[in-house]
Amino acid sequence: MLRLVFVAVFLILFLVLGIPVLCVEWLVARRFSHAADLSQLRIVQWGFKCILGLSGVRLTVVGEEHVPKDTAVLYIGNHRSFFDIVITYSRCPGLTGYVAKDSMLKVPLLSVWMKRLHCLFLNRTDVKEGLKTILTGIDQIKRGISVCIFPEGTRTKGTDETELLPFKEGSMKMATKTGCPVIPMAITGSADIFENHFPWIRAADVRLEYGEPIYPEQLSKDELKHLGEYTRGVVLQMLRNAR
Repeated sequence: MLRLVFVAVFLILFLVLGIPVLCVEWLVARRFSHAADLSQLRIVQWGFKCILGLSGVRLTVVGEEHVPKDTAVLYIGNHRSFFDIVITYSRCPGLTGYVAKDSMLKVPLLSVWMKRLHCLFLNRTDVKEGLKTILTGIDQIKRGISVCIFPEGTRTKGTDETELLPFKEGSMKMATKTGCPVIPMAITGSADIFENHFPWIRAADVRLEYGEPIYPEQLSKDELKHLGEYTRGVVLQMLRNAR
């Protein structure tokens, strides 16, 4: 229970005390937009690392050398916990916008930070709006901002971490239309932090593995056509190997 209280208090303080920080960052961004972007990225990463520490997360990271530092990428991973975002975002080397459901726009202050961090808000029920989100993601990658998406569309449940929902092919257009590398991510143990014993937060061992980049131009026509299925196979094999 104490861990939940500590995390909740930290989040509230971060969001409230972050109001003047957001104001300062807005002023800086008017003249030095890239500097403000990087500053906000590092601030949020610091906050996420604090949350992981307060939660008692013991994180093992494998294959981080596979993540390019000089180009935008499309991160693709499995999704079993709210903490997947906290874990992976704390490791991003450069500007990265996450794809989130559009209901997050209703969360005060948090939605402001998300917008500042180039997050994309996806309407799952409106195909036309969903396409606009994908097109925005394509534009961001072309501008050097990485994108992260969990293409199962929702958190998977159950005790078998190798059970994956189909990866939605639409999300992969951000890679096929830009040619950017796809970085597969396999996350294990994250549901043990919170979801497996809701509503409490408990210490847990979590493993985050980055696979080798998948370059669209190196794939066959069939693999490229079904890039979601292809990437799902890569992530699935990584999860099996992690057992």
